[in-house]
This record gives sequence, structure tokens and C-alpha cells, in this order.
Amino acid sequence: MIDLGDELTQDYLDECREHLACVETDLLAIGNRGADIEEERVNRVFRGIHSIKGGAGFFGLVKIAELAHRAEDVLALIRSRKMVPTSENVRVLLGATDRLRELLGDLEGSQQADIAGIVADLDSLRGQKHGPQRVRALLVEDDFTSRLVLQTFLNRYGECHIAVNGREAVEAFRSALEHGDRYDLICMDIMMPEMDGREAVRQVRSIEEAHGIFSSSGAKIIMTTAVDDLKEIINCFRELCDAYLIKPIDLGQLLCHMRCFQLVD
Repeated sequence: MIDLGDELTQDYLDECREHLACVETDLLAIGNRGADIEEERVNRVFRGIHSIKGGAGFFGLVKIAELAHRAEDVLALIRSRKMVPTSENVRVLLGATDRLRELLGDLEGSQQADIAGIVADLDSLRGQKHGPQRVRALLVEDDFTSRLVLQTFLNRYGECHIAVNGREAVEAFRSALEHGDRYDLICMDIMMPEMDGREAVRQVRSIEEAHGIFSSSGAKIIMTTAVDDLKEIINCFRELCDAYLIKPIDLGQLLCHMRCFQLVD
């Protein structure tokens, strides 16, 4: 259990609050320019919200993570130019950032907070139904026992492929994308031979962007590792992973993340 009173944890949460201040300034500027999207500004907003989502998910702040995830989905549409940031769209996003600030100001109370209204507003902008019928997962793990446990679990929800190091994972991901069989979920170990998990994540996100796919609309990446150093965890979120689980993996927590990402009901 993460100690929310820990100094490093508080520093990271303070960083999340700073992200929000910058996000709001940038959103106002984006709204003023409408269809004339400034790519650097939109990318900065997207990364700020992604960082908040990742950190909140790791600390078990479920409502904050869910709200940030929904906002990130809308920003992904703007970032890929599939949505024009009209004044109404920006108003909804600003409402989400206001609510995120409130939740970050009361971490314990955030767990019981009602976010249904703002989530519905964000989902209405997306105009999409949630959750694929079956999950296509890529499990990247060099330890046989861990691989067997996770593969058995993931097979309940769809199709699970295996890679034993980061290099295999990148090639499997590239091949699947080129053949039109995108992965919905990647469970990625960090410490592996040939190529570690962080480098593999960087390359996966680079491949997605080369195909016009940004991280929120791309594969959901969950880091699975015995490394519990908070600085390492924060760095993983900055590489645009979506969640982080410490071994031995709690399958209940993994399922919670899959539900949060709308991969399963």
C-alpha cells in the first residue's frame, strides 16, 4: 500500500497539481484558436493528463485515474485531428480539470466522489461505445512462472500472445499492427534481457505515432515488475505507460485496470 504521506509521493502529487495549472492555461489557448491546432501545446496537455492518470492509478486513486483517462481519450481525438477543439469541447475539458483539482485536494474523499456527470459529458464528446468483445493481449515476461500465471488469467478475456524480451515484444507489436491485428493490452516486464521494458515501451509508442496512433487510442501498457522504486515508477509513466503493477501481481488489481481502460465489462 502506497503511503500518501510519503515525501516523494507528495512531491509527485504536487507535480500533478502543477500539471493541471499548465493544462488549463493551454486549454484556454487551444480553445481560442479552434481548428488551428498548435501541436506542441496539445501534446503538452495530453502528456500532463496522462501523467496524472498514471500516478493516480498506481496510488490506487481510482476516481482520479478514471476521470483523467476519460479526459485523455478526448485529448487523443484532438491530438490526432479527429476532433476540433470547439469552445464547447474545451469547456467540458476544463470542467474535468476543475474536478481533478478538487479530487487531488481531498485524496481520501476522492475515493467516494461522484464523477458520473463529468464522465458522461466527456464520453458524449467521444461518441463511442466502450469495450471490445475480446481482448488481444501481448504478455512480455521472461520468467516462466509469472508468464504462466498471467497468460492463464488473460486467456479468460481473449487472445494472449507471448514475448520473452523487449525486442521480441517490439517485433510482435509491429507485425500485428502491420497486419491489422492491433493489441489492446500489453503487460510489460521492465527487467529483461536484450531490451528492457522501458525501451520497448518507447519503441512501441514510436511505432504507434508513425501510424497516426497516439497512446490514449493505442495499446494500454501495464508495467509488471518487482522494481518498487517510486522514481522508476514515475519515469515509466513519463514514457507513456498506462499503469504499473508490482510483483507478485495481484490479479484483482490487473482486472481493475482492465475495467478502467474499458477493455472488459
